[in-house]
Amino acid sequence: MPDPLPQLNALLDAILPANAFYGEKLGVTGPFRSLDEFTAAVPFTTKDELAADHQAHPPYGRTHSFPLETYPRFHQTSGTRGTPLVWLDDRDGWNWVLDNWEWVWRGAGVSPGDTAFFPFSFGPFLGFWAGFEAATRMGVRAVPGGGLSSEDRLRLLQRSQSTVLCCTPTYALRLAEVGAATGLPVDSLGVAKLIVCGEPGGSIPEVRSRIESAWQARVYDHHGMTEIGPVSVSDEQRPDLLLLRHEAYFCEVVDPATSAPADPGGTGELVLTTLGRYGSPLVRYRTGDLVRPVPHGGAFALEGGILGRADDMVVIRGINIHPSSIDAVVRSIDGIGEYRVEVDQRAALPELRLQVEAADETAARLAHDLRSAFSLRLPVEAVAPGTLPTFEVKARRWHVLK
Repeated sequence: MPDPLPQLNALLDAILPANAFYGEKLGVTGPFRSLDEFTAAVPFTTKDELAADHQAHPPYGRTHSFPLETYPRFHQTSGTRGTPLVWLDDRDGWNWVLDNWEWVWRGAGVSPGDTAFFPFSFGPFLGFWAGFEAATRMGVRAVPGGGLSSEDRLRLLQRSQSTVLCCTPTYALRLAEVGAATGLPVDSLGVAKLIVCGEPGGSIPEVRSRIESAWQARVYDHHGMTEIGPVSVSDEQRPDLLLLRHEAYFCEVVDPATSAPADPGGTGELVLTTLGRYGSPLVRYRTGDLVRPVPHGGAFALEGGILGRADDMVVIRGINIHPSSIDAVVRSIDGIGEYRVEVDQRAALPELRLQVEAADETAARLAHDLRSAFSLRLPVEAVAPGTLPTFEVKARRWHVLK
């Protein structure tokens, strides 16, 4: 694995002092002689800092290294954890993003001549814009499926003879349900690969198994962020490993509480530096993603993918619970459609309860399995199919009452 230090020094040399945000924040120029020297001198960047900078300097903040007129690309974070951030890219930065997405495509075994289907309308967040453009740039036929019902998307998926589907894990399961109800079984449509992102499901064995069983196709996980870019893809040989693009990012994992480097095999927070996005860089950015690093190829990969978010974990009667761990139990049981989790923090002792679209006996089995998994009694209520909202992009199943 190449030494990232020359790229880190080149990044700081390119962006300082022109980048007002980092010019003020860092107060250092390097060059650094070692990674230890770099990490000792350069502080973390947090999303709260970026939000404060955007609020103080609307509409785009001061994270840009070049004149604003050189930034043709406009994107916005999803806003699931606060006010959305606008993120701009100059042409070179955007090409770097596309290079990383092309690495994702190739990591999933997608090659020129394949046809990839995108079953949703594109919003302002970066993810699938970059995936779509990277596909066309490398010679993959990219089929847009926005503005259609799920049934019509399945028909277009069939008509276009798409071999690759790119969507969230939730929507892959939703399309399978629609296909079964409308006489378009998804395992007959010719899809060989699904690249899933936006949620941790692709690296959760129970979720991955359900998708692969329904589609009779291989699932590849992927993750990224609007402000960071495309970061990872599943290992071809070990689907429980999420490979990081170390050539494009300086990747660290730290203890969320102490900020010290996390031990291999332990859980920590992923920290990323964008080595080639000079126009809108992030240096030692605390992503909030909890991961388990394990040695791989001279660097490290993430065992189990993205385990959860540091700010999503809830403590119920002394037990740490992440959304991904609830999802794993729910998806291990057949007969459950959508579900909703409610965390009630208004009492002295927080409570967690679920609603599931399922028969009463299936809900009872889920309650039993949750108790076995967490040694907690978590109430489960069965509701009629169609009661709960469905999702095309990031699912928002967790609701916190304070």
